[in-house]
Amino acid sequence: MIGRFLRRTGFLGAVLVGLALACASAQAAQPWAPARLETLHTFLRGATNDEGYLGAVSLIVHEGRVVDVGVYGYEDLARRRPMRRDAIFRIYSMTKTVTSVALMMLVEEGKVTLDQPLADVLPGFDAPRVLTQGPDGASVSRAASRRVTLRDLLTHTAGYPAGLPGDEAALAAMERADPHAANDLAGFTERMRNVPLAADPGTRFGYDGAAIELIARVVEVVSKKPFPVFLHERIFVPLDMRDTGFSVPANERHRVVDLTRMGNDGRLVLDGSPSAKHPGDALNRYASGAGGLYATVDDYAHFAQMLLDGGRYRDHVLLGRKTVAFMLSNQLGMLDPPVDQFSAGEGFGIGGYVVLDPALRGQLGSVGQYGWSGAASTTYTIDPSERLIAILMLQHLPRDDGGHDLPRLARPFYDLVYHALP
Repeated sequence: MIGRFLRRTGFLGAVLVGLALACASAQAAQPWAPARLETLHTFLRGATNDEGYLGAVSLIVHEGRVVDVGVYGYEDLARRRPMRRDAIFRIYSMTKTVTSVALMMLVEEGKVTLDQPLADVLPGFDAPRVLTQGPDGASVSRAASRRVTLRDLLTHTAGYPAGLPGDEAALAAMERADPHAANDLAGFTERMRNVPLAADPGTRFGYDGAAIELIARVVEVVSKKPFPVFLHERIFVPLDMRDTGFSVPANERHRVVDLTRMGNDGRLVLDGSPSAKHPGDALNRYASGAGGLYATVDDYAHFAQMLLDGGRYRDHVLLGRKTVAFMLSNQLGMLDPPVDQFSAGEGFGIGGYVVLDPALRGQLGSVGQYGWSGAASTTYTIDPSERLIAILMLQHLPRDDGGHDLPRLARPFYDLVYHALP
């Protein structure tokens, strides 16, 4: 197109094209304003003072270049070890995006399809039942309208109990099965065979971890490799994610950040979980695809950059660009309205939320923005239209009982990142 323009316009056309390209280059190279970034730094310094979070690491990537890294506060409850950029965090549900990528790699290889019933891969799921509570309080069991597919699991529309109204009977059945007490993904799957659905597949969005644990088991069965081995060989090594895994080597455990919660006296205390007491130990008995990984901010930035660049990282191609575009697209169009349970301005792709309407969502961002968070206050976002990645790493489990706690930081963090965009 440019060539035809130059042939028609000659020297003047060449000058105009040159000026246009120069302007575009200058615009792309426009630096971030230090004063606006300092506003973000001031906010995070204040959030990690003596009365706040122990510490934090933030990272912003724009146009493929790291434009800002912030390191704040301390790694330990005693506040003696200053936070470092290479600190290791429990990323919990940010693991789900990694697991989703693993499954999509197998889809690209033709080994499974998204609309394939789960029962085709994992025996025992061929006749799902829905368990609800009748008007008289008695449990009512019936056959589900159809079988659960891999797409249903990936998009949290399989119908498994998710703490939504009406889920009580199915949730009680899941608690009796206690899949999270399993020692491996095979055992988790065995226990899930007897867990009823709370709704027909494809009829609602209900965020739950069990669906993604089943996806992790599918990866194991189809690839014929243990889930941690598949992730290590196919994702972590190509992406140079050297500190990401389901546990931390003994000689690196000093880098794991203390995991806190707010005590009843208004002071931070160590969480009572095994991982908090023994930093670096596995977060689950099994390799949890829904929430079991440790990682550094830079490791996860490599993973996010791969997605932003359409499945490619340096010389490695993990996924095709159309596959990634599909993952970053809202998958809930069959619902009315096509949104998730968390925000009327937010749908869900494969592995993370998809912003449908930033104003309705109530915070700065872009249509098509994608990301997710972890239970211990870690969060990331990928904005394809702005070529932006932003990550915030903390290690604090918020209270869910309404008691006094530290303020959530994700929303103001992202607002300040977008305020600082050049």
